[in-house]
Amino acid sequence: MTDRPPRVLLKLSGEALCSPGGHGYEVAAAAPLLAEIAGAVASGVQLAVVVGAGNIFRGAELARSSVLRDSADRMGMLATLMNGLFLRDLLLGAGTDAVVLSGLRSPETASTFSRQRAVAALEAGQVVICAGGTGHPYFTTDTAAALRALEINADRLLKATKVDGVYSADPAADSNAVRYDEITFETCLRRNLRVLDQAAFALCRDNDLDVVVFDMRESGAIARAARGDAIGTLVHR
Repeated sequence: MTDRPPRVLLKLSGEALCSPGGHGYEVAAAAPLLAEIAGAVASGVQLAVVVGAGNIFRGAELARSSVLRDSADRMGMLATLMNGLFLRDLLLGAGTDAVVLSGLRSPETASTFSRQRAVAALEAGQVVICAGGTGHPYFTTDTAAALRALEINADRLLKATKVDGVYSADPAADSNAVRYDEITFETCLRRNLRVLDQAAFALCRDNDLDVVVFDMRESGAIARAARGDAIGTLVHR
């Protein structure tokens, strides 16, 4: 344990930047997210963010066509950089200081990610938006989120979803699905509960990084999850 404020990495879907089922960007639809992030930072949370690119682009789907997987993944990383710039500017416009650090080298667009830059920005009260994936193909944004969380020595990885935690089955399809308050990595593997992709899951499990899966639509959810309050599902070793 340390005396510093809570430090977490928040993994968001790209759909958080548009209306449900939409594509691209919608400033009004992103407003609740901005308020939640601002509230968390105001409460003292040191917050890093990784945003997916599903609102723009799905590399895994394109890779099944004639486009090479390497190219598809790099296109996806560029899309997350676009999302990072959008989120940063919205946060700045709303009065929350933020910076984009990219795993994909693009020096005229954003500074390249390094642990030192990220931690310095967090300690200065900035929201650190980790864009550009890992900078390498064949890794998802889940894996990028787990990697960046470990690099900044985050207390936990927060995965924002549309449901209030991890269930035994898809609650939208199975009315008998059971929600877990907490669950171990081993149980998730045994029951084939796909909390994160396999590479991200292994990084968290092997490095004792707790994961909190929660409903982003709950008021104050980010701050509560960062503090370790009972919210969503805690996945631990």
